[in-house]
Amino acid sequence: MTNTQNFWNSMRGKHISPTAFNDQMGSNQTPDEFKGKFDKALAKDNVFRRLATVVHTTAPEGTIQAVASTGLAEWVAEGGSIPESADAITPFPVYSHKLASLVRLNNSFVSDNAFDIEKYLLNAFARRFGRAEEAAFLNGAGVDEPMGLLSNSGAEVGVTAASMTYDDVVKLYFSLKSEYRTNAVFLMHDDTAMALRTLKDSAGSPIWSAQNDTIFGKPVITSPSMPLPTSGAKPIAFGDLSYYWVIERQPITIKRLNERYAVQGQIGFTAYERLDGRLILPEAVKVLQMAG
Repeated sequence: MTNTQNFWNSMRGKHISPTAFNDQMGSNQTPDEFKGKFDKALAKDNVFRRLATVVHTTAPEGTIQAVASTGLAEWVAEGGSIPESADAITPFPVYSHKLASLVRLNNSFVSDNAFDIEKYLLNAFARRFGRAEEAAFLNGAGVDEPMGLLSNSGAEVGVTAASMTYDDVVKLYFSLKSEYRTNAVFLMHDDTAMALRTLKDSAGSPIWSAQNDTIFGKPVITSPSMPLPTSGAKPIAFGDLSYYWVIERQPITIKRLNERYAVQGQIGFTAYERLDGRLILPEAVKVLQMAG
């Protein structure tokens, strides 16, 4: 019997001899096959899982060395010295923040082989974890959660505006260096996107391309965790999100709770992962901040 079969049999409560997927806390480390499916499902509810850089490490705590290359290639004479690049190696601490959730199911469902427990737990946990991750990757303060893109240690302010005018969006676009605009996206709340859909320049041309949902040719991505354009808020981010690093220290781990909900005829399933996140190059993403 494969590890995958053993894993899901153990989740159904069937007796399985201790195997390598049991960790020191008695939880079950999910099979690689499930982890791959879970990552794809996470990406549906999490823009950072689609566009950020995911770094895998097994150390519980420590320092990550982030390298941001801004060097150039230059023509040199035969035998001449090769110029040094302008690579900036910036160490920053990363932590093992724990994200967890609990799902309860009727015992009759769990014991029924016709019930696809893998699919149910996959979708339930991916939806919860994906939304919670995205909220933290945007607004986290770095205490018991990742350092968010919109935190004071995150993206640089490109424009401070009293309102969101056409000129303000243009200024935000050009506040980002051209090298980062190549893969840049606009990130905002649905309500902000709706407001920008009606925004026009002095000639009456809309700023928004309804044909492909872009502004100035760059994709617009919406997130319910982006703030609304209120005083002091940062309702629009524009930049290359690959410079935001998601540091995954421990992939999703699931534990079956046999006794806790027994009187209700239910089985509990807890899941957790350990991760951190940080924008390693603040100038790679600019934000429009509303005047306070």
